[in-house]
Amino acid sequence: MELSERRGCQVLGQPRATQRYRCKQADKDQVLVAAIRRLAQKHPRYGYRFITAKLRQEGWCVNKKRVQRLWQKEGLQVLYKRKTKRSRGHSENACFVKKAAFINHVWTVDFIQDQTQDGRTLKFLTVLDEYSRESLAIEVGRSLRAKEVIAVLEYLFAVRGVPRFIRSDNGPEFVAQAIRGWLDQRGVGPLYIEPGSPWENGYAESFQGRFRDELLDRELFSSVREAKVLAEQWRLDYNHHRPHSRLGYKTPAQFAAACIASASAPPSPRQYTRENVDHSLIPCGT
Repeated sequence: MELSERRGCQVLGQPRATQRYRCKQADKDQVLVAAIRRLAQKHPRYGYRFITAKLRQEGWCVNKKRVQRLWQKEGLQVLYKRKTKRSRGHSENACFVKKAAFINHVWTVDFIQDQTQDGRTLKFLTVLDEYSRESLAIEVGRSLRAKEVIAVLEYLFAVRGVPRFIRSDNGPEFVAQAIRGWLDQRGVGPLYIEPGSPWENGYAESFQGRFRDELLDRELFSSVREAKVLAEQWRLDYNHHRPHSRLGYKTPAQFAAACIASASAPPSPRQYTRENVDHSLIPCGT
């Protein structure tokens, strides 16, 4: 700022001696640094722990924390090339863009985590029909990978039918090559949302909020088996007894049954208008 040293120290309230101090102590680590650099040049993929071991092999009595400090000071960190994860999702697959129009049109899948009383992880896979809001499955385990997701969906396809689309985030279990190939064989289109945009999978987020508020935050699970039993009890109560405000305060099971009944019922006489009558089916002379 074009100020003299005297004026700058007076403004900051510092003694001028602090600005002119130079350390007079000899660099006691100079020999050790030279040895570290020599070993780092010989073994370029070794970290400071391996270099510490090599120094001890050469007779050095040195602590690894000291080697780590000097390692970082000299800028000898080993650089690793990180794999870039390519995203497959985009906002065109959001739930408010591609909406479910009928039962088994769009399913949504997602994970939610909790833990048992011993601190070990519990993972819950939830599957939801976006149109009827039915909870189709809640699978529980310590670790659920792509093959477990395929097993759950295979069972649901057999008992429920095959959906047109399955919406999910870009988790490794959902974007794995195994599950994408399996969905392609079954004729199901994956809908991956934009990364970092959970609101684009709003039905799953809303369901999991209720699931956590009504069960996970109220129960302390002692085992995976107990979590499975309680989660299934809650799922059945959610489907058959819990009214849903977006379904006119019907339960998801009642709403689904009404949709199936209306789809299978024959049309009433009022529905036969000039536009929708197939005249080839009307007998001559009628």
